[in-house]
Amino acid sequence: MTNGVILAILSSLIFSIMNALVKAVSFTIPASEIVFFRSIIGTVIILILIKYSKVKFSREGIPMLSLRGLLGGLYMLAYFYTISKIPLIDAIILVNLSPVFVILLAAFLLKERLSQKAFMILPIVFLGVIFMIKPFNYSTYSVYALAGILAAVLAAGAATSIRYLSKKHHTYEIIFYFMAAATLISVPLMWNCFVVPTTLELFYLVCIGVVSLLAQVFLTKAFTHQSAAVVEVVRYIGIVFNAMWGFLFFAEIPDWLTVIGGTLIVAGCIALSRAKSSIVIPTETVKAAK
Repeated sequence: MTNGVILAILSSLIFSIMNALVKAVSFTIPASEIVFFRSIIGTVIILILIKYSKVKFSREGIPMLSLRGLLGGLYMLAYFYTISKIPLIDAIILVNLSPVFVILLAAFLLKERLSQKAFMILPIVFLGVIFMIKPFNYSTYSVYALAGILAAVLAAGAATSIRYLSKKHHTYEIIFYFMAAATLISVPLMWNCFVVPTTLELFYLVCIGVVSLLAQVFLTKAFTHQSAAVVEVVRYIGIVFNAMWGFLFFAEIPDWLTVIGGTLIVAGCIALSRAKSSIVIPTETVKAAK
């Protein structure tokens, strides 16, 4: 097992711990407030890194940087909201649809060629989505599942913008706009529903901010030691970790529709990530969109 694979597994494990912490604190703290604490902590940390690394803020490309930040902030809100409302593994599977939407957006906006193999695989993935949403047995779950799909779409939009921005802007600057935008977006949303956290809840919120940064460091290092395609495939082990936390701490047992739908989605996304180079999944999807 290479260092890149080990780092990717560690990153997935730590991200799953963050998700479990979000789930645990979401029983009493609104999703918008969780986003605020995670993003404000991330903003402070990234500013320290910017100063330490002597990275200068750009005077050009601010509109696109702001758009990336807006998409990332909305993604985080939809992501944490989904985690708070449905079983952890279901939320993670739905959000992991982002590579599919990256491919579609890249083909539409960046004019990247969509191969015949992609056309054959995508219907399988969308069939898995139908099983996950359960539209034929409508319930509030379906509504919350749509929020998870929205999170995947927003993450894909953020990743597509990052692909454009990464040619001219430092990674730290891109992440700063993401964290700062998420902070600004979350403030008005939590204004009338702010819950003063207890000592334990505050500890969870701080851990979410710190742990997410640690996971991002491991993930970034994984991409420097291993090919993007391999790292993307290995990252799906995170679904196993999230399922484990869901079972151990929240007594969540997925039903057979979730198992079938999740299997189709994961298999389809892995097949897409291993496809020919004409199908491009930007590695920044997880570097800076999460």
